[in-house]
Amino acid sequence: MAVPMGYGLLAVLGFSLVDTYFVSLLGTQALAAISFTFPVTFFVSALAMGLGTGLSACLARLLGQGQHQDAARLTSDGLLLALTTVIIVAALGISTIQPLFRLLGASDTLMVYIQDYMFYWYVAIPFLVIPMVGNAAIRATGDTKTPSRVMIIAGFMNGVLDPLLIFGIGPFPELGVKGAAIASGLSWLITFAVAIYLLRYREQLLLLTKPNLANMLKNWRKIAAIGMPASITNMLSPVNNAFIMWQLAAFSTTAVAAYGAGTRLEAILLIGMIAVSSMLSPFIAQNSSANKPQRCLTAIRLAIRYSLISQLSIYLLIALTAPYIATLFSDESAVITHLSLYLYIIPASFAMQGIMMAIASSLNGLNRPISALSLSVLRSLLIISLSSIGGFYYGEKGIFFGIAGANVLVGLVALYYAQKLQLELRAELNKQRSDELSEQLSH
Repeated sequence: MAVPMGYGLLAVLGFSLVDTYFVSLLGTQALAAISFTFPVTFFVSALAMGLGTGLSACLARLLGQGQHQDAARLTSDGLLLALTTVIIVAALGISTIQPLFRLLGASDTLMVYIQDYMFYWYVAIPFLVIPMVGNAAIRATGDTKTPSRVMIIAGFMNGVLDPLLIFGIGPFPELGVKGAAIASGLSWLITFAVAIYLLRYREQLLLLTKPNLANMLKNWRKIAAIGMPASITNMLSPVNNAFIMWQLAAFSTTAVAAYGAGTRLEAILLIGMIAVSSMLSPFIAQNSSANKPQRCLTAIRLAIRYSLISQLSIYLLIALTAPYIATLFSDESAVITHLSLYLYIIPASFAMQGIMMAIASSLNGLNRPISALSLSVLRSLLIISLSSIGGFYYGEKGIFFGIAGANVLVGLVALYYAQKLQLELRAELNKQRSDELSEQLSH
């Protein structure tokens, strides 16, 4: 389930890096401006991911129990919840561009770029959020290949449109940073159309009948019970990034530009764990509701093992090539130095961060969203405190070490949660075997 998801995410995030590369050709100011927008854009994406997590976990249980009609109603109500939420967010976002980014520390020069980019981005976000939630529903049915193919096509389109609209190649107008936002919106439109078509006609999970208000609110509460803690969990990352950006802005614009590029690279480096953790929630939800604790137990063990082996291997590669990777994003020596420093320090902690992601997803699948949220809250508090201490004493390097230290500490706490989960699942498995043995003896 995770491998096709990984390919799709890799395509989208890969072309996001291409997007960053083309924007960097406009200059350090443009790259720094886009870096300022990243916490906000990630915030909205995190909200959509949380709603998708809630919908997929609830949907997986209904499909596992064979309740297809209830599943269709739940999916339809879930998409309506996503649409309502995103319209409110877009309206608030457009009206607060100036004060919000001033608060984050953006200068007058950067605000020109930010205003151009964010207005068009907010206009297009329904085409981002609805497919993210819809694709989560499709993946809950067990099909991860189709959403992956759609993500690859959309990512490719974004990569093609970026230079055309940013630089005005051929018949296209030269739009600068706003061209990057418009290119993203056009690529999201593809995923929107395909997700709606698949849910309606192939999966038959999208109803066009008028919903019953009481039933709709009941479904919204069910989705929100898992989705909102998951959304808050996801939103903590942009909050952390915004805080780190604010700290770095006090040192230099080049440090901000480097951190913005580094956070986009981070998503690529963690792609495997993002895919695995995304699939763990519906996988464990289905199997736990089907009374198959052994499969849940095996999935958790494999996820932990995969995080340790894959992320440590990736770090070795990154540590050997950090300066060369940094030169892809800027030809300014200060940016290259800061980005290389980021790559030497923070990815070393990704193995432990990946374990936290996997355990949090497993807890959501087992209908324990508050426990999952507690891990993310702890990580956020550790990042804020440790990066502040590190920045005060050692500058930019200390901030990066603070982030890495927070990832390691929360990973250790996640391993403690994992041990408790495994003990509970083993007890459930032993009880199941005992009941089966008793039944056999009774016959």
